[in-house]
Amino acid sequence: MTHFRVLVNAILAGIFIGLAGAVYLAVPNKIVGSFLFGFGLFTIVCYGFKLYTGAIGYLVNQGRKTLPYAVTLAVIWAGNWLGTWLVGSALRCSRVGSGLSRKAASLCSVKVADDWISLLYLAVESFRRKDEIPAPGRILMVFLCVMIFILSGFEHCIADMFYFSAAGAWNVDSLGTILIITAGNSLGGFLLPAAELIRHDA
Repeated sequence: MTHFRVLVNAILAGIFIGLAGAVYLAVPNKIVGSFLFGFGLFTIVCYGFKLYTGAIGYLVNQGRKTLPYAVTLAVIWAGNWLGTWLVGSALRCSRVGSGLSRKAASLCSVKVADDWISLLYLAVESFRRKDEIPAPGRILMVFLCVMIFILSGFEHCIADMFYFSAAGAWNVDSLGTILIITAGNSLGGFLLPAAELIRHDA
């Protein structure tokens, strides 16, 4: 896949994460909002769009292709940012934009003020395990993992890109926060693939 196609697919993934984030901001109930957010991720995995947090875990399996894949990851990250920025910017221009923008700004103020260690997390990817988990279980895992992740207060760099965009809060501090969260998400993404490599080599 060319970098242009990767970029387009990454932008689309960012757009769907942005739409999911907009729904989450619009729903008063956090449990319902976290469930509905899952439709964004479900759409992404169904259509094969490129999401950084889903792609980063495969870096450990690249071998000699590690450097080219790292470039691909950078393209995906940039595309995800552009997609979330487009949705966040469009949201601020809509009739519901001011209210949702205030909610996003409230979320962002907590994220920027947070201690950097608490921005790191560990997560797993289960949807693609077609041979190990039946289809209903994989679908359920997408929604349950998203709900548990959000309700636990963990950070997701791409979703946070949308919140900063919706709040119109991009600056040096917010960029630094996103980079720290990206590092944490990357560590989380490495965990399961690295464990599988160790298990197979043992």
